[in-house]
Amino acid sequence: MRSSALPPSGVALSLIGIGSGDPGHLTRDAIRAINAADLILIPRKGDEKSELADLRRSICNDVLTGDNTRIVEFDLPVRNAAESDYRKAVDDWHDAVAAAWSQEIRGHLGDQGRVSLLIWGDPSLYDSSLRIARRLDPLPEIEVVPGVTSIQALCAAHALPLNEIGEPFLVTTGRRLREDGWPVGTNTVVVMLDGGTAFQSLDPAGLHIWWGAYLGMPAEILISGLLAEAGPRIAAARSEARAQHGWIMDSYVLKRSA
Repeated sequence: MRSSALPPSGVALSLIGIGSGDPGHLTRDAIRAINAADLILIPRKGDEKSELADLRRSICNDVLTGDNTRIVEFDLPVRNAAESDYRKAVDDWHDAVAAAWSQEIRGHLGDQGRVSLLIWGDPSLYDSSLRIARRLDPLPEIEVVPGVTSIQALCAAHALPLNEIGEPFLVTTGRRLREDGWPVGTNTVVVMLDGGTAFQSLDPAGLHIWWGAYLGMPAEILISGLLAEAGPRIAAARSEARAQHGWIMDSYVLKRSA
C-alpha cells in the first residue's frame, strides 16, 4: 500500500482514476487515496455535464469514512473552440486549468496537505490531468491511481476481445479518424473523444462496430453490428440521447475483416 505521508514540499496531488461511471469500478487503491485527501476538487463543466459532478460527489459520500476531507467544487475553464490552431487552443486551455487548480489549492489548502482530483476513466489515456499537473508552480508530488478506462468498460459490456490473435490495435480520436481515414497497418481501431460520428466518413464495407455511450451509468446505451446497418442506428440514438441529457460521452471499436 502506498504511503499517504506528505512530501517535503508540503503539497501532494493525487490523480485518482474512478472508471467510466460505475462506482463499482473503484479500486481499493482509489478508495484509500480518496480517504487520504485533505481536499478533493470537483470540477464543474456547466449545467450540461452536472451529472459528472454529481457522480463524483456520490462516490465521495459512499467511500469517505472520516470528517476531515473537504470537498470543493470549482468552475473549469473552457477551451476556445474558435481558435483555428488546435494545439495552441489546447495549450492555452491547459494553462488556464492549471491556474484554476493552483487558485483552489492555495485558497483551500495553502502550502500543506494532500489534494485529490477524481479522474474520469484513467489519468493516462486521453486525459490531460497529468500534463496540467506538471504546470503547477510549485510542482507538487504527484501520485497516480489507475482506473478502469472506457475502452475496458466498452469491451466488457459487449463481451468483446479487443485485439485479434497476434495483431495490434490503434487508439485514436474521432477528429483524427475523420481527417486521416482508416489507419494503415491495423484491422482494429478504438475511437475516443468523437464529437460527432466520425465512423460515417468511412467506407462501411467489411467494417463492424461496437459502440457504447454513458458506459457504467444507468443511462448506458450499447449498439453493435455491421457498420453499414448499425451506423445509422448509432447516429440516431446518439442524437436522441444528447438531446435528452444535454451531453454525451461515447466510444467505439471498429474492426475490419482481415
